[in-house]
Amino acid sequence: MKRLFLAPITALLIGNVLSAQQIPFHCGAGEVDRIGNAANDPFFQTRTAQSNAELEDFTRAFLADGNRGGGAYVIPIVFHIIHNNGVENIDDAQILDALRILNEDYSRQNPDWDNVRPEFQDLVADVGVEFRLATKDPSGNCTNGITRTVSVLTNDGTEDMKALIVWPRNKYLNIWVSASADGAAGYTFRPGTAQWIPAEDGIVIQHNYTGSIGTSNASRSRALTHEVGHWFNLAHTWGDGNDPALPENCGMDDGVSDTPNTIGWTTCTLSGASCGSPIDNVENYMEYSYCSKMFTLGQKQRMIAALNSSTAQRDQLWQTSNLINTGVNGNGPLCLAQFISSSAMICAGGTVQYTDQSYHNVNNWSWSFPGGTPETSTEADPLITYAESGIFPVTLTVSNGSGILSTTSDDLVVVAADPGQAPPLAEGFESATQFTDIAWTTVNANGDNGYTINNAAAFSGSKSARIVNSASMDGRLDQLISPSMDMTEATSITVSFRYAYAQRSATNDDQLRVFVSNNCGSTWNLRKQMFGTSSLNTGGLVSGNFVPNGPAQWGYVDIATISDIYHVSDFRVRFEFLSDGGNNFYLDDININGTPVGLEEMSGSSGTSLMVVPNPVTEGAQAVLNIPTSGRVRLELLDVLGRTIATLQDGVMPTGVRRIDLPVEGSPAGLYFLRMQQDGRTEAVRFTVQ
Repeated sequence: MKRLFLAPITALLIGNVLSAQQIPFHCGAGEVDRIGNAANDPFFQTRTAQSNAELEDFTRAFLADGNRGGGAYVIPIVFHIIHNNGVENIDDAQILDALRILNEDYSRQNPDWDNVRPEFQDLVADVGVEFRLATKDPSGNCTNGITRTVSVLTNDGTEDMKALIVWPRNKYLNIWVSASADGAAGYTFRPGTAQWIPAEDGIVIQHNYTGSIGTSNASRSRALTHEVGHWFNLAHTWGDGNDPALPENCGMDDGVSDTPNTIGWTTCTLSGASCGSPIDNVENYMEYSYCSKMFTLGQKQRMIAALNSSTAQRDQLWQTSNLINTGVNGNGPLCLAQFISSSAMICAGGTVQYTDQSYHNVNNWSWSFPGGTPETSTEADPLITYAESGIFPVTLTVSNGSGILSTTSDDLVVVAADPGQAPPLAEGFESATQFTDIAWTTVNANGDNGYTINNAAAFSGSKSARIVNSASMDGRLDQLISPSMDMTEATSITVSFRYAYAQRSATNDDQLRVFVSNNCGSTWNLRKQMFGTSSLNTGGLVSGNFVPNGPAQWGYVDIATISDIYHVSDFRVRFEFLSDGGNNFYLDDININGTPVGLEEMSGSSGTSLMVVPNPVTEGAQAVLNIPTSGRVRLELLDVLGRTIATLQDGVMPTGVRRIDLPVEGSPAGLYFLRMQQDGRTEAVRFTVQ
């Protein structure tokens, strides 16, 4: 008979990845600091020890009775994805993959179980537990068993994050997927401890240890199996110590008769033997060897005992009445017509993959794709091509044989022209009431305060693009995307714009990011990043709603670091604002000028080109010269009467694009000219100083 070591808490702490082959684990037992306010109760440890002892007594009696289960236990499960619009917001497919692996491991359907060492082949257990996503939430409403909550607490992973959303633990196994698991990759509490903290009962796991696809991988995919084992009252194979591979672990035990006494393994040493055992069960799911493939029959019995115990209400989960109430009895109603698309923005000639996400038990699909080819489909996940530019709706009607539901998205697909519009593009939003009027696109994933056209403030004219930003917007990401532009004849690409922003408090660090794309928005590359604590702030600290009170509270940016790989027919620019709960953001006078050749203001016919950016000018303006052959260049600033105000350049200049600052600060408002002479040819461009 093995000696039993009782520990109140078991939390799986998985360290950072060192390699794809070997990722060291660390597990913390008895870590009361992971518990919320209950840990401050001076009697908490005493009550936990008592409930652990009672559960151990129940387990011994349950096994001694010969009542060792063996039936199919169904556990309703819900995945709560806590995210801040980052990579941690994993898709449904990754969740379904994690659920698949979990069910395979607990039913001995995992394809690698029969590779277990011969000494343990007869001990590989079919635990007889199936996990099913809930189809009804605690209020009886329709659900797919996956919730999504936007919060910066995804980077916290503590009880504060759990408190954002938790379903009753006597009805559901709660699994929180997040960016951080309180410094771990995953953790949970065994039933004896969870008995006293129902709101914290469940599993927290990092997104990159969830399933084997997406942000995770196969080598990490058994972390959830390990955690559920703890939730079912399993210890590690060496007992409740925090660290494996220690000689003193031979003095502990896991309370399971058919797992050899071991020090615990962090490598897949299949011939490993310790603590007097002829061979250790290195391939056990409750090991850290990273080649886990099995539970033993003894571990199965211990888990089934926990499921039949009232400790932490585990015995209520699999009851028939609860399976009906949570909708996992196989009769989930058809309650939602829903789909996703591979892209909301493409160029003419591009394709969109549509994927049905309706639930439950859908067996018939009817799609309508105006503007697409084909225009209709009865496939579950059709692929549609759009030949012409425009904004197109999509309609999906689904049926399960007894009910019918339909959903329509009126402006789901934005198809940009390819080739796009010819440059230059100068956009101050003056002619539009909404962005679709001027072929710009917005992405507002949260459906709240995204980009809008407003007349509250403008650098020039009366309108600008604005995001109403406040503390409630913290973590929100909003995008404004230009129409496609034909830059195939470009000699250089310059993007300039005006902006205004203020903080509400000195800690607000909202961000503006500017991206460019050379494939109509399929992929993007960052070209400018500005922060609320530094370069983005033009208005200082404003406790109320910020409205710039004049040109002095506007900034100017000119981006010229755009290489010739962007000289394509479907060039696009994206302005991305990430809120940190600060104040309002304004964007105006966007200029995208990719080809200075052919400007109406130029009077010469040579290959030399000339422009002023930005235009109109208030401050920070530059002359941009594209010189085809090396030679003497004279560049002059003229007033409206053609009189020379200043000579900016008079000497030899090499070929290529050159930028020269214009000394216009303090100049009277009005019309000016910039004149360039080279090899007897003259070119001029006019601009306005405001």
